[in-house]
Amino acid sequence: MKRFSKYILTIDLGTSGPKVVLFDTQANVIDDDFAPTGYDLLPNGGAEQIPNDWWKAIKKAILNVLARNPDARKNIEAISVTTQWSGTVAVDKNGKALMNAIIWMDARGAGQVKEITKGIIELEGYGVSKLWHWLRRTGGIPTRAGKDPIAHILFIKENMPDIYKKTYKFLEPKDYINLLLSGEFVSTYDTMVLHWVTDNRDINNIRYSKKLLSLSGIEREKLPDMVYAHEEIGTLRKEIADELGLNNDVKIIAGTPDVNSAAIGSGAIKQKHAHIYIGTSSWLASFVPYKKTDIFHNIASLPSALKGKYLITNEQETAGECINFLRDNVFFHQDILNTPAPENYYEKINQLAEETPVGSNKLIFTPWLYGERSPAEDNFVRGGFHNLALQHTRREMIRAVFEGVAFNNRWLLKYVEKLAGNQFEYISFIGGGALSGLWSQILADVLQREIRQMEQPILANARGAAVLALIGLGYLDVEDSSQTAKAKKIYQPKTENTKIYDELFKEYLNIYHKNKKIYRRLNRTAVL
Repeated sequence: MKRFSKYILTIDLGTSGPKVVLFDTQANVIDDDFAPTGYDLLPNGGAEQIPNDWWKAIKKAILNVLARNPDARKNIEAISVTTQWSGTVAVDKNGKALMNAIIWMDARGAGQVKEITKGIIELEGYGVSKLWHWLRRTGGIPTRAGKDPIAHILFIKENMPDIYKKTYKFLEPKDYINLLLSGEFVSTYDTMVLHWVTDNRDINNIRYSKKLLSLSGIEREKLPDMVYAHEEIGTLRKEIADELGLNNDVKIIAGTPDVNSAAIGSGAIKQKHAHIYIGTSSWLASFVPYKKTDIFHNIASLPSALKGKYLITNEQETAGECINFLRDNVFFHQDILNTPAPENYYEKINQLAEETPVGSNKLIFTPWLYGERSPAEDNFVRGGFHNLALQHTRREMIRAVFEGVAFNNRWLLKYVEKLAGNQFEYISFIGGGALSGLWSQILADVLQREIRQMEQPILANARGAAVLALIGLGYLDVEDSSQTAKAKKIYQPKTENTKIYDELFKEYLNIYHKNKKIYRRLNRTAVL
């Protein structure tokens, strides 16, 4: 491997804002910064962000990092971007955003997806013929929850025809940021799979499918060309270079969405290893060498950011956000009491939860605050506390949230391991949730698997983006990339907790199965 005193700058744009991280060419973190952004929830399941807010926050975080590391300013070799996935930015030929970005939480296109996927004979709500075409080519099918980019685009086409007509390209958030940086309208093979219009049968020859484009009703020319995630797509535009005080020969790496960058940044790149991410949402993923689908649980192995590898992909809608929900809507709501949350809120709730008995005195929390996608795609289900009694306190409520998210992951684990064809030797834990040692132990106990709490877990996405750049630039081989991630602590299941968690998990599943018809009746007119 070659060694130079060069740097990689990564941008990790999450729903709550961008993290900018500076790495050296050995994937060591030099410095990082964060700037917050907000999002708007709209009627009928809308969720949007302002693209210019992304850039203002990214610029602020970059300038903060560079101000603290002036020696790096002229030695940055490449910028690599990772962002929230399953979003849509409509841009014109000049690269100008024509409307707010529709993000992954938006479900307004559910009706349009149902229209293009329905049939005379149906299975799980999908027309059998259409289901066959999609599964055969992609390994999946547009989700009926309406939260995939194809749903966003079809929603715009039907409800905002003028914007649809003016749109030159529909871009994912990552590709929009890359457009700002490089001026190039381009995406990657792994990014575009959630549009469900690419033929993924040959991992080395992914391409747009004329048949699926026809079924979808989306014109090919409105979608970007595709490259591999580690490839250079161009160099930094002069006006952006001048704005940031960087050289304009800085290479822009194509990059990848958050699920794929996290998989790389977790270090779990072998088939017998997996990772759990807990941030706003959650997922459980593992690399496999084949395309396979579990349509009944909304899980599929899709092309990953690593050339020649598939990644088992799924999503659970609200995980860490449930902790924030308690803070903002229960404990410290800005209403009559007007009591602000303490700055060390997360530290305090961990402390309270640790002082609470395992099983939260049989209080069960279901984390379906925004519907669910995996392992049950259900737009109507809702969360809540179950078996709540007068003797319960907020201590039990807090711990029950930690445990409820773990139960949801145990529900998912069964089907992910089945798709992977093996029981995982260990699971790497990343994301903001992995800052909690308590949550790490709860996951180990509930899942009955070894959990590896990774170092700098909230930087895993950025590390994955940096690794892709280092692979593309020739500093690192794919098989060596796992060595860039290190475990802070390893947690083994405590057998004394098995009985109580087995009992509660059984009832957790019963809560869903016995109440899903009630949720549907209550929420059939409410779209998330």
